[in-house]
Amino acid sequence: MTDIPAPPVRDHGRAGRDLPAAISVGVGLGAFIIASLVYFKPAFVVLVAAALALGSVEIYQALLKQGLRAAIVPIVVGTLAIATGSYLAGRQNPVVFSTTSVLLASLALTVLAALVWRMPGGSTGFVKDSSASLFIIAYVPLLGSFAPLMLAETNGGARIVTFMLIVVMNDVGGYVAGVLFGRHPMAPSISPKKSWEGFVGSLVFGTAAGVCMATLGLRVPFWVGIILGVALVAVATCGDLIESMIKRDLGIKDMSSFLPGHGGVMDRLDSLLIAAPVAWLIMYLLVPGG
Repeated sequence: MTDIPAPPVRDHGRAGRDLPAAISVGVGLGAFIIASLVYFKPAFVVLVAAALALGSVEIYQALLKQGLRAAIVPIVVGTLAIATGSYLAGRQNPVVFSTTSVLLASLALTVLAALVWRMPGGSTGFVKDSSASLFIIAYVPLLGSFAPLMLAETNGGARIVTFMLIVVMNDVGGYVAGVLFGRHPMAPSISPKKSWEGFVGSLVFGTAAGVCMATLGLRVPFWVGIILGVALVAVATCGDLIESMIKRDLGIKDMSSFLPGHGGVMDRLDSLLIAAPVAWLIMYLLVPGG
């Protein structure tokens, strides 16, 4: 019997991923985001809520392999409430129900529900399972909730575009400079492919995006864009490294294969999650209408 040859292994080069698939998914998501921000902002909130819920499920599944049983049902329900409730409160009736009160109440109730949900399982492992639940709540819906908060403010669409464009340009600049010039690893024990040359490329691309959006989109002085660019590139890089450390600790390469060419949802949210509260704070302080 003639042996059937094994299918060739695709080599994605120094990029380490399927670039055409990654670009296709990125362009599709980008088009949806822009269309929703221009024509129907609640659609963007729904996308954020769904992405945060899926990200929470991915982390839950990864932790489950380590014997940590987070209360995923109340976490997902709470995530949807946190993301949508904060935006709706800010847009519809900010005097009676402020975004701050809705966010805090949703977070508190999610934590309470997660602790109560675990109680029937007994005292054995209660602390570690509850810690897993609180880790997911703090890492995903809490940090991600700052995106709906930005959108609910004056000129919210431009704020979201500024925040996301800087983070995207951080990835693009790091990728281009890293592939072309990367020689000196930034954190070889955490992320071997990340280089200092790539970080410089991220700073250049991210700061340029910040200046363009500050002057053309937010209508503020260019130096606000510099602050946004440098700050968001720094924290976005930290976000990427943080998720790399989580995956190394859990012994996985990607959180999932949900997004072709990208891995899991969390593999795309990592930088955005860490950058969201910083972006909100800078624009709240420096951009009118926060």
